[in-house]
Amino acid sequence: MDAIWSIEIIDGPVPWVVYGLAVVAFLYLLIRRPSVRWFAVALIGIVGGALVGLGLVILVNSLDLFSPPLTIQSTAWIMATFAGIGLAIVNLWKSRWWRKVIASVSIILFALVGTVGVNAYYGLNKTVGSLFGVVVDKPIDIRPINTATADPTQPVYKTWKPPADMPKTGKQGTQVIPASNFPTVRPAGIYLPPAALVKNAPPLPLVIMMMGLPGNPDPQYIGGVLDGLAAKNNGLAPIVIVADQIGTQGDPACVDSTKYGKAGTYVTKDVVEWAKENLNILKDPKYWTMAGYSNGGACAFAYVAQSPELFGNLADISGDEYAGGETPEETTRDVFAGDKQAFEAAKPTSILRMFPGKYASVNAVFTVGGNDPGFLPGAERNAKAAEAAGMRTTYYVVPGAGHVVDGLDGGLRKAFDILYPELGLRAP
Repeated sequence: MDAIWSIEIIDGPVPWVVYGLAVVAFLYLLIRRPSVRWFAVALIGIVGGALVGLGLVILVNSLDLFSPPLTIQSTAWIMATFAGIGLAIVNLWKSRWWRKVIASVSIILFALVGTVGVNAYYGLNKTVGSLFGVVVDKPIDIRPINTATADPTQPVYKTWKPPADMPKTGKQGTQVIPASNFPTVRPAGIYLPPAALVKNAPPLPLVIMMMGLPGNPDPQYIGGVLDGLAAKNNGLAPIVIVADQIGTQGDPACVDSTKYGKAGTYVTKDVVEWAKENLNILKDPKYWTMAGYSNGGACAFAYVAQSPELFGNLADISGDEYAGGETPEETTRDVFAGDKQAFEAAKPTSILRMFPGKYASVNAVFTVGGNDPGFLPGAERNAKAAEAAGMRTTYYVVPGAGHVVDGLDGGLRKAFDILYPELGLRAP
């Protein structure tokens, strides 16, 4: 089963095979004995299907069922999908049995093409498993902590000399991190940079990263960005845990709750303690970063606001202004037991006001895509709130990026370009 979950659906041959089969099926369904009647029927099926797709997009966006709203590119894929389905449906009447069979199969094929196409546009679910929220367990070998090496008195980049046998890229995998009470948590993603994969590896900074909703604790994105930075900095990069702050039942809104379990405790305590005990990391909080994308960005901001003494750095990448903002009534009911004041108090900006004067040691980077109108205002407001609270804050708009993989990659590159000197991985 893992082999199926691991099938690549953005890169590799699978998407092109699916697209090719869809084109062949569409042409077969379109080409019949030419007549005015068939031309009219086919046109009604194609145009009618496309309009149904457009209507569905308008309905979804008007009801705010999908955040951020479906884009022009997504709309095009959905309209094309329903156009194909419409053509298949009109082929079910007054046709031979084999055309009916092909038309029926084509309906499934066109739906599959639309799913693959929309997913490829967002670029965030690279495998079948990630599309369905399934984490394929790929246990990673965690090297023993180098107990002979204490936290250095100088930045790592000054004392580190890469050995000749150091790998050119880091290593990615999964690790089950025990949870106090978060029953639906999935295995965490792990990224070990090249410098962590050699004998007598130096202690390195730690990043705890969280992805969006829907999403998976997948280390591919941050791992790819950090591999690029490591290549320019003698193999140095942080060790990363991509923690699952969501689980598989809904949105815990970054906090502990009766319905979802202790999601907040899992990230800020269980993951932290596991990292201290199992990873060769620097122990000084100034070398620790809490990072997140979209839903994970909201959680990252909230966790740093709660514990500035634990995380010296924040990377909020295209983050929600606050968790549960898309469904406030549902979140208030399910997560906060109907307590509106508790929901308000859990927002990062509310938490900042509870601890005035505590944030001078925190470096914060907020990024958002320039073509991400649903997230731009909230990101800017959060950055201003962090700066007003005393954090050393950078706000960066990724040119032309949306709330898709270009916003994630561009935001991560900018954030760690800024944070590398702070983490001792590069000269200021």
